[in-house]
Amino acid sequence: MKAQEWREKLSGEREKTLLELADKARKLRFDLATREAKNHREYRKIKKDIARLLTLKQEAQTAEVSV
Repeated sequence: MKAQEWREKLSGEREKTLLELADKARKLRFDLATREAKNHREYRKIKKDIARLLTLKQEAQTAEVSV
C-alpha cells in the first residue's frame, strides 16, 4: 500500500496492521529459511510496508512534539 493510503487510515488501524505485518514477516522469514516458501518478493513487500507504517508513526510523534 502507498503511504497516502496509510495516512487515510486511523492510527489504531495502522497499529493493528503493523503488528499483523510484523508477525507475518517473522513467519515468512522462517519459511524462507527452511525453504518452505519460495516468494522472496512477498517478504520484501512486507518489510517496506512495515517501514512505511513506522515512518508515519514517527511523523505523527514529531508533529505532536512540535505543536
